[in-house]
Amino acid sequence: MKKLIIIVLSVFVLSTLDVIGQCNSESLSTACIPKLSTGFNFLKSYKIEKGGKDYVEYSYVFTKGTQYMINICANPQPTDGIIVSLYDSNRNKVATSKVNGQYISAIAYPCNTTGIYYIQYTFDGSTSYCGGSALGFKR
Repeated sequence: MKKLIIIVLSVFVLSTLDVIGQCNSESLSTACIPKLSTGFNFLKSYKIEKGGKDYVEYSYVFTKGTQYMINICANPQPTDGIIVSLYDSNRNKVATSKVNGQYISAIAYPCNTTGIYYIQYTFDGSTSYCGGSALGFKR
């Protein structure tokens, strides 16, 4: 009987540790949507999970004359060392959320050229390598 109790408790503890270590990027990306600044309309949410890669990248077509906002949500800190960088269609970096060594939780970009833009998330001292993000626009 004692062995059965130990086995049950061990399974419970191990399953609890596994849940704690999992990334819930879906809920973090959902939590980012209402954090878009006033006047911005929600377009798309993104899951940020490192996996085996050095970065996570998505693409989106931006339209000239539109301002875009990309924000980051993470735990335990607002950005947890996650940096979002925006690249134009020629792969030139046009905006980043790491400014003068500080991590900011959102970037805004006034688009001057219609085209495909690349939204890249990298990890700089992140503890969980997990987050969410939302993309919004206003004209």
